[in-house]
Amino acid sequence: MQSTDLGNKESGKIWHRKPSPATRDGIIVNIIHNTSGYHPKVLRFLNVAFDGTGDCLIAGDHQGNIYVFDLHGNRFNLVQRTAQASTALAFNLRRKSEFLVALADYSIKCFDTVTKELVSWMRGHESSVFSISVHASGKYAITTSSDTAQLWDLDTFQRKRKLNIRQSVGIQKVFFLPLSNTILSCFKDNSIFAWECDTLFCKYQLPAPPESSSILYKVFAVTRDGRILAAGGKSNHLHLWCLEARQLFRIIQMPTKVRAIRHLEFLPDSFDAGSNQVLGVLSQDGIMRFINMQTCKLLFEIGSLDEGISSSAISPHGRYIASIMENGSLNIYSVQALTQEINKPPPPLVKVIEDLPKNKLSSSDLKMKVTSGRVQQPAKSRESKMQTRILKQDLTGDFESKKNELPDGLNKKRLQILLKGYGEYPTKYRMFIWRSLLQLPENHTAFSTLIDKGTHVAFLNLQKKYPIKSRKLLRVLQRTLSALAHWSVIFSDTPYLPLLAFPFVKLFQNNQLICFEVIATLIINWCQHWFEYFPNPPINILSMIENVLAFHDEELLQHFIDHDITSQLYAWPLLETVFSEVLTREEWLKLFDNIFSNHPSFLLMTVVAYNICSRTPLLSCNLKDDFEFFFHHRNNLDINVVIRQVYHLMETTPTDIHPDSMLNVFVALTKGQYPVFNQYPKFIVDYQTQERERIRNDELDYLRERQTVEDMQAKVDQQRVEDEAWYQKQELLRKAEETRREMLLQEEEKMIQQRQRLAAVKRELKVKEMHLQDAARRRFLKLQQDQQEMELRRLDDEIGRKNLTENQEAVAKEMRADADAYRRKVDLEEHMFHKLTEAGETRSQKTQKWKEAEGKEFRLRSAKKASALSDASRKWFLEQEINAAVEHAENPCHKEEPRFQNEQEDSSCLPRTSQLNDSSEMDPSTQISLNRRAVEWDTTGQNLIKKVRNLRQRLTARARHRCQTPHLLAA
Repeated sequence: MQSTDLGNKESGKIWHRKPSPATRDGIIVNIIHNTSGYHPKVLRFLNVAFDGTGDCLIAGDHQGNIYVFDLHGNRFNLVQRTAQASTALAFNLRRKSEFLVALADYSIKCFDTVTKELVSWMRGHESSVFSISVHASGKYAITTSSDTAQLWDLDTFQRKRKLNIRQSVGIQKVFFLPLSNTILSCFKDNSIFAWECDTLFCKYQLPAPPESSSILYKVFAVTRDGRILAAGGKSNHLHLWCLEARQLFRIIQMPTKVRAIRHLEFLPDSFDAGSNQVLGVLSQDGIMRFINMQTCKLLFEIGSLDEGISSSAISPHGRYIASIMENGSLNIYSVQALTQEINKPPPPLVKVIEDLPKNKLSSSDLKMKVTSGRVQQPAKSRESKMQTRILKQDLTGDFESKKNELPDGLNKKRLQILLKGYGEYPTKYRMFIWRSLLQLPENHTAFSTLIDKGTHVAFLNLQKKYPIKSRKLLRVLQRTLSALAHWSVIFSDTPYLPLLAFPFVKLFQNNQLICFEVIATLIINWCQHWFEYFPNPPINILSMIENVLAFHDEELLQHFIDHDITSQLYAWPLLETVFSEVLTREEWLKLFDNIFSNHPSFLLMTVVAYNICSRTPLLSCNLKDDFEFFFHHRNNLDINVVIRQVYHLMETTPTDIHPDSMLNVFVALTKGQYPVFNQYPKFIVDYQTQERERIRNDELDYLRERQTVEDMQAKVDQQRVEDEAWYQKQELLRKAEETRREMLLQEEEKMIQQRQRLAAVKRELKVKEMHLQDAARRRFLKLQQDQQEMELRRLDDEIGRKNLTENQEAVAKEMRADADAYRRKVDLEEHMFHKLTEAGETRSQKTQKWKEAEGKEFRLRSAKKASALSDASRKWFLEQEINAAVEHAENPCHKEEPRFQNEQEDSSCLPRTSQLNDSSEMDPSTQISLNRRAVEWDTTGQNLIKKVRNLRQRLTARARHRCQTPHLLAA
């Protein structure tokens, strides 16, 4: 037993030497998964499932690692890491590379084994999913948990239906019946319902099991044909239900050491047409027992008390059993190594007594072969009595009996009698009978050696010449033809070999070993002398057929001759295709039941019989195309009539032209190694091989030269394309450059025009700005002049009004005393006035820098004018004071005019400087400056008024004094 540790590898070989499972345990390989590290641990496998081919399986461990094991290719691959334990796995979706996995978070995910990508994520369950069932078409899937079952559409991955039940009932399992459109739902109360998949209409319900049986069903299994349901639970009894009759037809009691059944699964067989007879029963002790349901006989078992099995899966073709052991490892078993009795029919009722070697008989020396197992016979009724016939020993027929004795207890003579009576063998046992008639040795090692050599070079491009829709069928055909070519070199050059082998490949596509050995046996025995005229058709064989046809139907042969139809047209197409083109599957099987049961000449006689039975339509054919069409297509012909005609020809044909006199009797393939096949002209085959090798070498040289030329041509073309692309690019660049130059010229012209317009606009704006500045300057100068004039007038009026109210005598006295002080104050006032003016000019200079020169000149002129006005005003004021003083001196008793009594009213009625500002004609900075200066002038004016009042009194006194001293006035 080989053991493989996956370790941390993501891919590798399953076994490193060719497995040879022992008959005792049948284990091909034991797969374990140990992690390497500081703390190594064992990762336990939890689930396993096979794909549709049966050569690949998928397994998941408790850490979410999912591996695909290709048993045919001896490879394993890590296809997904889900990071959580899987609870169920399923293959066989419509897209063969996809699989479903149910995870511990109650979700179901679909992954692709090739791209290793997530295809879909399905949610909806509220508890752990423990079962996934996929429809035979791969379109639908049913996922089952303890509280619900859900039907999914695998094309859209959308939930189609949901099965809700009462919590008290509970679901045991919901699954599709194989090869049907029926859903079977099993509940914890032992009720079983069948539903239509599309409409979910309840088709039927199985009746309740008998009250004497207290089994609570927990596990279920269905045969491949969907007719028998096996159910078990916590008991050693098994219930077998017939789903067609909808009734319980058998109860099987397991051994007493079986107390509970944990898993059930039928073992498929390629030759039982889906009516599986062997059932695998996994019990609580970890041992899986395989029993025959008909004989109730234990065939074999896997597992042991020390190494128990927790769950198992069986491949669809019944070759492998994948079991997850209780220690977490994975065992792959070979069914063929475990038993040789699975495909055997029930033992025969008749036993053969063999004679002694020296033909001397005695009562003590007679022995009878007894096979193990029981044969169940119907129960005897009380009314009937058993009739017994005494068989006498036939000493003369003993040699013939030995000659007709076949493996597995069959007798060829009796099979021929059965065949003549029924016309064909039972469908259920046909393949088994064929294997016995042909005495196939089943040389697994020799066949594996041929397969391991790979695809033969002659059949690498088989799909081009023989396009087959089924890729699996094409692959099996390619392997079988390659094995035949590796067995004998002539088969690599035989053009009709695919036609000869195809019907057998299609029939045995699930068992390639049997397929190869059937074809090899057919070639050795029924294709004798076919290759003597290679590569031409077998002229000698066709001559035998023509001689027999000439003897039995000379008219038909003459018709062929008259229309230039040779045996290569009316006989060879039937032989090279072994009648597969002109017969249906059932007719072909019935014909080969008779061919394999008779002498190899039976096949040649069948060709003659087919022509004779079709003589009416053949005699009506006159064109060669009609004959060709007739022998390459199915015709309205009863195969039973043809077979009877063959037997008639076998009996009535004279010995001198009978083919059996020129063909050898049947010879089976040798065991262990296949015999050497060299019944062909070796020098022709060698010459053809040499010529073909020479032609292949020449072709390779030619291909290499052509490849070189093509490479050079490709380089030249590429260089030409690159040159053209370069020239085109240069042309485009040139055109682009010209376009951009034109665009630049246009832009420059636009810029020039825009600059001209901008210069004109600037000039206009400059003129407008100069006009505005000039107007603002004139308005400001006029405003300032008006303000000063009005201020002076107001001051003059104030002085004039206030001076006359003083006593002129006091004024005259004070005028002379304060004349000097007045001058100094006037100078001080002028100095202050100049400072105020300069401060105003400084503020104006900050806001209007561009007017600095003009402002300075204006302020100088304003200062001069103000000084002149001040001097004039003082002169006028002094004259008025003097005149007043003189008048007062002359008339000291003169009273003041009433207009001076209301000074406050008159002074309040004077216009203020700020009221003279024309703000609407000035800019905001000028307006703010003028307002600020007006306020300063108001404050200064009020101070001057106070000073003038004091001055008036002094001037009055001074005037009086001057009146008394006129010489001071002159000074």
